[in-house]
Amino acid sequence: MDRRLAWFTLTRRNLLRGALAATLAASVLTACEDDDKVTHWYGSWSASPQDHNEPFPVPPPPSFFNHQTIRQALRTSIGGDQVRVRFTNLFGTSPLKIDGARIALSAGGSSIQPASDTELRFNGNASVTIPAGGELWSDASELKVGAGEALAVSLFLASETAVSTVHAYGLQTHYVVAGNALSTETLSGAETRSSYYFISGADVRSSARANVVVAFGDSITDGVGTTPDTARRWPDYLSRRLQPDGSAGTVSVLNAGISGGRILNDGLGPSGVTRFERDVLGQTGVTHVIFLLGINDIGAGAFIPEQAVTVEQMTAGTQSLIDKAKVRGIKVLLGTLLPWKGADAGGVPYYSEEGEAKRQAFNAWVRANTTVDGVVDFDLALRDPANPLALLPAYDSGDHLHPSDEGAEAIANAVDIRLLKVQP
Repeated sequence: MDRRLAWFTLTRRNLLRGALAATLAASVLTACEDDDKVTHWYGSWSASPQDHNEPFPVPPPPSFFNHQTIRQALRTSIGGDQVRVRFTNLFGTSPLKIDGARIALSAGGSSIQPASDTELRFNGNASVTIPAGGELWSDASELKVGAGEALAVSLFLASETAVSTVHAYGLQTHYVVAGNALSTETLSGAETRSSYYFISGADVRSSARANVVVAFGDSITDGVGTTPDTARRWPDYLSRRLQPDGSAGTVSVLNAGISGGRILNDGLGPSGVTRFERDVLGQTGVTHVIFLLGINDIGAGAFIPEQAVTVEQMTAGTQSLIDKAKVRGIKVLLGTLLPWKGADAGGVPYYSEEGEAKRQAFNAWVRANTTVDGVVDFDLALRDPANPLALLPAYDSGDHLHPSDEGAEAIANAVDIRLLKVQP
């Protein structure tokens, strides 16, 4: 009897183990089969924060809002079944009180599509106070948005609120009215602004696997020289190029350009080495970064001689950021600096032969860099064959530094989208 009992017990244990193993295997298989159905959050729009009180604020924004509604327009790169918005008080010196916020599909201008109007809440609350130096995501909003969707984010500031954190060159018309007009369909008689206030990002939730590409740069990436209210910055063109093509899969393109931005020194925004962690590595789902930064490090010496930098300092600073990205598993595309012969900034010469020698040396370093996943030769794509140190006239917005709409499209077309492809 003991042997039979022992055999029965052992057999039963083996059967149970086999059943458990089979159950676990089935669970793993089911998880693998359902993996593609799992939803994830991805960055779909961004505007890098700047300090309103930094030197030379342009365009000059108001110093405060008081009992007013601000309706701001943005455009998604990819779509999803939910959306959330990042509110920012990054450069505030006192708490930021938001007394209400909503999001809706835009109907153009200051108008929204009323059926889409949705409240944005914060940990379940209708209002929120963001501490000085803080940023905060709203709760997920049940608003389905498509790729390239025009959205309107409205926020109400009930009390006097100092303007602190902005994105100066929004190149998009926003609207400000008195009182709480969060759900008003059209803001009649509104004042207009072109900067972004207190918002810095929008994420979407999607079941599609997606890559998130961050365009990291200066005013050329920010879109200066392109037509306002038309989304003709080069990251916009790249996003639109990717969507109908489909060969790369679902790819979001975020704009992390700051006008006047430099690699090494603060200016009209934090330096590249200061903000890279937040504006690039901190983006939701980031997989790639495209660098187009450095011309202001060269040209700013005309304004601030004591901040003149060497090519070795520029390349060392850029390489430090490349290394940070690679540690995180982020693919890096490194761009050459655009032609700029004849460029001036507000009547002050920006281009110089000494500066051109630095640009050539920096571009040579870019082209020879073996630590990155790809080099994008923006210089070659936009130069005038008859005058290679200058932009092709059709690509020149007129100041010989910033590309026109056509030039921005040429920048986007220079990117090999095979390098951005979502891997199976």
